[in-house]
Amino acid sequence: MEPLLSPRPPRRHRFLGRKPVDDRKVLGGILFVLHTAIPWEYLPQELGFGSGMTCWRRLRDWNDAGVWQQLHEVLLGKLWAAGWLDMSRAVIDGSHVRALKGGPKTGPSPVDRRKPGSKHHVITDAGGIPLAVSLTGGNRHDVAQLMPLVDKIPPIKGIRGRPRQRPERIYADRGYDYDSYRRELRAKGITPIVARRGTGLGAGLGTRRWVVEQTIALLHRFRRLRIRWEIPDDIHEAFLTLARAIICWR
Repeated sequence: MEPLLSPRPPRRHRFLGRKPVDDRKVLGGILFVLHTAIPWEYLPQELGFGSGMTCWRRLRDWNDAGVWQQLHEVLLGKLWAAGWLDMSRAVIDGSHVRALKGGPKTGPSPVDRRKPGSKHHVITDAGGIPLAVSLTGGNRHDVAQLMPLVDKIPPIKGIRGRPRQRPERIYADRGYDYDSYRRELRAKGITPIVARRGTGLGAGLGTRRWVVEQTIALLHRFRRLRIRWEIPDDIHEAFLTLARAIICWR
């Protein structure tokens, strides 16, 4: 991650003011909050992370600078170069989370008695490696994020030749069963394999689709992502991007 950080401007006088907290310690504090969901103000000072506000600001600034997204793309490139990324097919799905404090990209959740909620939309490769994630209100339909998620897949470098960005096929459940979106996928050179509404269970797509449900479960193992505590949507999206980078690193 260090090469992705912009160099800090030199201090005007080395004896004036406090020195900035080391980036590695701040990253430890951010990861501590991501894993435990502890409030920023309760971040244990004895662990040397710096104050909760310092960690919050650094999370925000690094997100604004695109560090988390670049980190994810670097890790995808390493996986691609190692042969651990399978772009022959992609799988897409969404999951509801409660948003206790409201804020942008929230809405009345249809699965939680219309309480404020958000949705995590995830697209993965054939093995469940997260390629892109988006955040919307809890009342948004899954299919509305199909094309935006496909467009958010970054160009994956790592081997000689043209960067890979498009999967060959996309698997999805009945919530994505719209012919207009099938045509849009085909126009991009992607074959849609989507379950038809009204058909019985046991169509066989579950043997390919389970990987995205596993990835959503891995995302929600980070306690800060199980419930949306942040009112600003960019902070929650920063946690989402960092979490999928961690999954790729593991």
